Amino acid sequence: MCMNNPREIHAEILKKMIKKNAILEREFAMKNRILREQETALQQREVTIEKKDASIQEKLASINKLSTDLDAANFQLEQMRRLIFGSKRERFVPAVNTLQMALDFEPETLEVAKEVEQERKKIKISYQRSKPVKKHRGRLDLPAHLPVVETTIEPEEDTTNMIYIGNDISKELDYTPAKLHVNVTIRPKYISKEEDEQGNHQYAIAELKRPIPKCIASVNLLAMIFVNKFVFHLPLYRILQQINKMGMKLPSSTLDSWVKLGSELLKPLYVVHRLYVFREIYQMIDESPIKIQDRKIKGACHRGYMWVRYAPLSQSTLFEYYHGRSKKGPMDDLKTFTGFIQTDGYSGYTYLAQKEDITHLSCWVHARRYFDKALGNDHDRASHILRLIQVLYSVESLARESNMTSGERYTLRLEKSLPVINEIGQYIYREKSKVLPQSPIGKAFNYCSNRWISLQNYLKDGMLEIDSNLVENSIRPLAVGRKNYLFAGSHEGAKNIAMYYSFFSTCKKHDINPEKWLSYVMENINDTKSSQLKHLLPQFIDKDLLT
Repeated sequence: MCMNNPREIHAEILKKMIKKNAILEREFAMKNRILREQETALQQREVTIEKKDASIQEKLASINKLSTDLDAANFQLEQMRRLIFGSKRERFVPAVNTLQMALDFEPETLEVAKEVEQERKKIKISYQRSKPVKKHRGRLDLPAHLPVVETTIEPEEDTTNMIYIGNDISKELDYTPAKLHVNVTIRPKYISKEEDEQGNHQYAIAELKRPIPKCIASVNLLAMIFVNKFVFHLPLYRILQQINKMGMKLPSSTLDSWVKLGSELLKPLYVVHRLYVFREIYQMIDESPIKIQDRKIKGACHRGYMWVRYAPLSQSTLFEYYHGRSKKGPMDDLKTFTGFIQTDGYSGYTYLAQKEDITHLSCWVHARRYFDKALGNDHDRASHILRLIQVLYSVESLARESNMTSGERYTLRLEKSLPVINEIGQYIYREKSKVLPQSPIGKAFNYCSNRWISLQNYLKDGMLEIDSNLVENSIRPLAVGRKNYLFAGSHEGAKNIAMYYSFFSTCKKHDINPEKWLSYVMENINDTKSSQLKHLLPQFIDKDLLT
């Protein structure tokens, strides 16, 4: 049928267009749905990838943590092996020639190292030239002050018709075993005729001077007991065995009583000693544990602490016993202190750096120890710092060998040590961010950076020391004693231990015979005025009185 009507033609075209648009819309909707499905699938895939990436990162972090923990465990194991089987000496020996290793230094530091080495060689050469050359020292000379027992041995032959032409003299060092004897003091009593006739009982008699009334032990015997216990570290039961072998069957309770009475006699002198140590403007402080028998604790010992102060200027040592390691007791005495305090890296001392009147010094030995432990972890960085620290100690050795005054040592340090310290600081600042903070080398860097000001403070005065080795050495008798007598019998006994270690350590610093010193002090302490007790202390006593 032919459509000649324009309206019909237009309607037909319109229907076809609508039909075609519907088809296009369905196709578009289908493609749009497919596109959305693809986008959704893509998003899901991206989420899956992100989850996998996160899982991979977690696994990598876990692997890194395990690797770090493994390194730390291996490091601790190596330190334990070294502690048990290795040498305790922290000596750093470069793998190659020292001067070749020094090429890594900054030019200024290298120049300092060479100058210090040249000065030390000059001192050694001059000393060797002035020293006479001996082929052999020969037999050891016996001291002239020792008593001599002469014995003459005549030949077995008949010497009646022989002429005496001289003697052949041989000497040997002999030993007389220790022995006890009894001192009997007789005091005659006198009475006047008038008093006798009147029946009075007032008589004249010499005063009996005994440091400890009604104690049968003399001061010499008490001094022997205290020196054997606190200098030679013998437990009291061994000392009791020695006395028994000398012929005196002594109950252990009596020996304990002697120790208690002797300690009570010396306590006023210990108070004076403490006052004079606290007056020093430069002190080194350290602490060490000690086990204490405590009735309140069954089946175990209380862990107390000996706080030790060493005053380098007067060469005096002070031990004080405290129940714990808390800084509250020992550090309270520093509230009014003005001067220099040198310590190790214990966190209880860090607050000292904020006190206005105190200059806090850290110890370079403790800083060096961290780098020594880090050699197995990062040899290049650790050895570089160790070589620089060696230069610092070469400067100290030069000052000591040259017998420099405090002023001369102060000038030498500013000229030689300060450039080296600046280089150490710059190197740590530059390399710190390149290592793991929890690695041994990272801990070494952190230790120094956290104490950098206090590590430099020894440059402020020539009387100051580069480390706290002097107080560390003072603690050694306590460490040896702990291995022998294991623990103190009570808290009061621990205080007595602190007192004797204070006196005997100071005697050692001043080259004083502790037994002679203690005998003299116990003999004279009751007759000495309180204001004069200072002159009985080892750091102030006249050594001629002890001969």
